[in-house]
Amino acid sequence: MKSEAGGRLEAAAGRLERALAMLDQRLAKQLAEAGAKAGDLFDQDRAKLAADLDVAEARGRDLKEAAGEASAALARAISELRAELGEAG
Repeated sequence: MKSEAGGRLEAAAGRLERALAMLDQRLAKQLAEAGAKAGDLFDQDRAKLAADLDVAEARGRDLKEAAGEASAALARAISELRAELGEAG
């Protein structure tokens, strides 16, 4: 009787070990999938940030060009005013 109980106990332990191994495999698979998804999200965020940076840099260039044009227009206006004031004076 003792050996029969021992055999059942060993069989139960074997089933438990197999169940734990399967659980471990499933967890490893889920962790790998979650890691891949996180990597994809990171890549998407990085790509979006790079695109946003490109847009911001282009806008900065446009603003710098507009500021240069405004500065040149102001310089011309000041020059014209000085010329008018010089002629009037």
